[in-house]
Amino acid sequence: MGGDYGPSVIIPAAISALQQHPDLYVYLVGPQQELQPYLKNTQSYGDRLQVQHASEVIGMSERPSAALRRKPDSSMRKSLELVRDSKADACVSSGNTGALMALATVLIGTLPGIERPAITAELPNRKGSVTNMLDLGANIDASAEQLSSFAVMGHVLSELVDGIENPRVALLNIGEETIKGRDSIKLAGDMLSNQSQIDYVGYIEANEIYDGSVDVIVCDGFTGNNVLKACEGITRFLYDQLKTEFSSGLWSRAVSALVWPLLKRFQRRINPDQYNGASLLGLREIVIKSHGSADSNATVFAINKAITEIERQVPQAIQDRVAQILLSADNEE
Repeated sequence: MGGDYGPSVIIPAAISALQQHPDLYVYLVGPQQELQPYLKNTQSYGDRLQVQHASEVIGMSERPSAALRRKPDSSMRKSLELVRDSKADACVSSGNTGALMALATVLIGTLPGIERPAITAELPNRKGSVTNMLDLGANIDASAEQLSSFAVMGHVLSELVDGIENPRVALLNIGEETIKGRDSIKLAGDMLSNQSQIDYVGYIEANEIYDGSVDVIVCDGFTGNNVLKACEGITRFLYDQLKTEFSSGLWSRAVSALVWPLLKRFQRRINPDQYNGASLLGLREIVIKSHGSADSNATVFAINKAITEIERQVPQAIQDRVAQILLSADNEE
């Protein structure tokens, strides 16, 4: 029921995912009477596509505290309860990010050794691979210990999902010199420098995010969310400017006919839809946040991300690695 378009986008995406994955089962959670008009001609999926009724919906602008207290039968809560109760392996939501994070933390809980979950997403880079960046909005501020735990979680995700051996981890900062930045960043840098199980390479600046020099970028949620939104805006601006230039005159249109295939490849390469689906790392179960403005194609990417994390058992892997690191730290003391 979340996002800008609700079931008109979510349900076609779920059906597409069912077609792609013969072993997939999907619960559609929301007011049954509102979902039924979108479910015509879906009988062939049988019990692979089920409606779970929920009488309430959390609005995109509602405060997380209100969502926790006042809507016990919301579609978001019901979805997370299915995961908590082992009836589903993952939850995918396009709804209110703050409410999703708050409900997931309360209902599902964080992994041992993880104080706060973090939102992470993949960004394309110049080398043709992806860079994981976290936190992207779950924690407005973050302590050195939290930044350090984000680094561990990003490291494990990059290893398991992206197949990168010994991922390079960096802290986002206003300069590469060790004397620069907030105290929390400098202390986190010291902590990660002494962590032998993570390849910490130091600070990275915002103009290096897309160059592929690192595999994981760590920051607080306020910084990460602003950087991500700015990057999305610049991407749209550049693509729109290119289209305007190539349609501004007869000669430009003639040239555009020749270079249009290149432009389309460029558009596909930077299209944020194919990177849709942010993981709420640090929870005991898998929760994926889809962009509120995502269309059906982009929502399928979020569902596929959830499937990948299920197959790779990401929460368990993070728990095991955090335990190893804590044990290693105790032995060093």
